[in-house]
Amino acid sequence: MRIAIRMIGIATTFFWIFLIAFFASAAVSAKDIQFNFGQPRTSINSHNELLISLPVSIVNRGFYNIGDFGITSVVRDAEGDEITRGSTLVPVIRRDEEITAHHNMTLSISEMLQRSENYLFNDSELRFYVAVGLSLAQLIPVEAQANFTIPWGAPLYNFSLGTPQYSPHNATHFRVLIPVSFENHASFDLMGQLQVRMLNSGNLPVGEGETSIDTPQQSGHDGLLELYVAMSRITATGCFEANLFSPSFNYGPWVIPYG
Repeated sequence: MRIAIRMIGIATTFFWIFLIAFFASAAVSAKDIQFNFGQPRTSINSHNELLISLPVSIVNRGFYNIGDFGITSVVRDAEGDEITRGSTLVPVIRRDEEITAHHNMTLSISEMLQRSENYLFNDSELRFYVAVGLSLAQLIPVEAQANFTIPWGAPLYNFSLGTPQYSPHNATHFRVLIPVSFENHASFDLMGQLQVRMLNSGNLPVGEGETSIDTPQQSGHDGLLELYVAMSRITATGCFEANLFSPSFNYGPWVIPYG
């Protein structure tokens, strides 16, 4: 009986020695695990949604495999409201292995514009909160967090409808040319149709027209929109009602005074 008790005591001692050694080696091993966040990239996916892709490089120089490497993230606007969230899981990263995981999230541009038209006309920033979790030796949990900002470029930055230019068309109508200008600061090309309705000072419709928009990212647009208006309804002042229709979003009408 005493021998059995002694054997149990010895086994228990070895177990604790092994356990302490294991956790000590795991702690040392954790120092040899590196992961770095790359620069987030934005683009338009096949569903005409904004795709945010964050590359994460993981280098495992430790003694053990990494299991359940998970990335979770939340994107918030300047007011702190959640816009979108996402998660990515890498089941196993073996020792001496180096990989790059691409953590992707999508968001609807139309939903962003419903929050605020500021995203359409003004550059801004989105806040990116990222949490990383992993299981070292598939037993010991390790966590880390980071946060940074993503620049948001407005697709219609500094949008302007210039002074109408009138010329006679026939006995009852003028031909009107309206300068259209803006800068596409977005990370995607802007294509679509811009429709404009002209109203006089009495808020009566005078005429309407449309023009195609095809402006690559990080470039400017300078064009002319043509419409024909009734002479009898022309006033010195009034306003334009503009609507933009594109594959990624529709917006309008927004009102721009003239005169």
